[in-house]
Amino acid sequence: MRTTGRALGYLASGVPAGVVGLVWTLAATLVVGLLAVTHLGGPAFLGAAWVTRRLATLERRRAGWVLDRPITSPYVPVTADTVGRRVAAVAGQPATWRDVAWLVVLFPIGLAGGVAGTVIAAVDLGAVTAPAWAWAVPNPHAPFPMKPLLTTTPGRFGLTLIGLALLPLAVWLLRTLARAQTAAARALLAPGLHAQLVQEAARLAQTRARVVDAQAAELRRIERDLHDGAQARIVAAGMTLALAARKLRTGGAAGPDVELARRQLDEALAELRRLVRGIHPPILTDRGLHAALAALAADSPLAVEVRGDRQARYPAAVESAAYFVVAEGLANAAKHADAATCVVDLTRTDAAIVVTLTDDGRGGADPSGAGLDGLRRRVEALDGTLTITSPPGGPTVLRAEFPCAS
Repeated sequence: MRTTGRALGYLASGVPAGVVGLVWTLAATLVVGLLAVTHLGGPAFLGAAWVTRRLATLERRRAGWVLDRPITSPYVPVTADTVGRRVAAVAGQPATWRDVAWLVVLFPIGLAGGVAGTVIAAVDLGAVTAPAWAWAVPNPHAPFPMKPLLTTTPGRFGLTLIGLALLPLAVWLLRTLARAQTAAARALLAPGLHAQLVQEAARLAQTRARVVDAQAAELRRIERDLHDGAQARIVAAGMTLALAARKLRTGGAAGPDVELARRQLDEALAELRRLVRGIHPPILTDRGLHAALAALAADSPLAVEVRGDRQARYPAAVESAAYFVVAEGLANAAKHADAATCVVDLTRTDAAIVVTLTDDGRGGADPSGAGLDGLRRRVEALDGTLTITSPPGGPTVLRAEFPCAS
């Protein structure tokens, strides 16, 4: 009944909302029209638009009573520095005029819906409660069949039964009227194509900037690992070989130095292999994502189960991003969550490729942490989404979803 109550409240409040919207629209149009030929025209338009947007925002929130959440704001931020440019920017947004259109049509729609909803609710409620009030308003001249229903005790209880029988129909009518009105509100107040394109462009620009930052950080990491790891070992091996050559020229024993240089070169080679695996594991190219995840699971200290199609292949960029998502998730589960087991589920639907990692650790992971933020950048670079659910006490669920077109 909570949904029905919200629907009735939305319909009933539509009457005063429609009156306020119509009065304000007429008054604002008149004032802005009169001041348009003066220097006050621009400020008057901006002020009227500000109030109109506040009223439209209230309408979006009011529609949320039926839709369970408010309608998304469609406005594009205005950054102009002069009144004339701000007027042009606000007037150029379709949402500005759609707000005005809704405030105008809200009056007839709200009036019709409010009256119809109130009548339906009042008639059905009155019938259900007839024994409590019908005796106080006797009407001996009421036409049949209302006279026996209103003036006799059995008739009043009969009205109660009729009201209860019609209650599902009344509920359906109220919800249908409310949904129809909110559908009209969403058609005018929800973000249109212009706002969607602007928001998508802003999102892509932000994602691109994050990807560039992530790539720069990755290059710095590779350079640091080369400098501090393989390069240092190769330089040390070169120095050791130079020392061995000097000993050979003087007739000394160079065998231990050559052996040391060999070990240093082996360590440098192992370091380079680890670095290559950190950039793009060769197993991804050779055997695919499932095999790479199985190799990760075998190296993990946790008991890891990998589920999914063993033979399936995915776009190279998706396989790489998914691999590192799982690698970071397993490392976090072992290092921070005190987990013992973990399940990696790899699935593909018609719309997306989904990688889910679930561990039995203590939870409490910070979604904004540096490691998870880096993974989020990898996923968002492919127009994917990364979600982390980690309540205190666990379990932690890491879910990466990539569009199939990626």
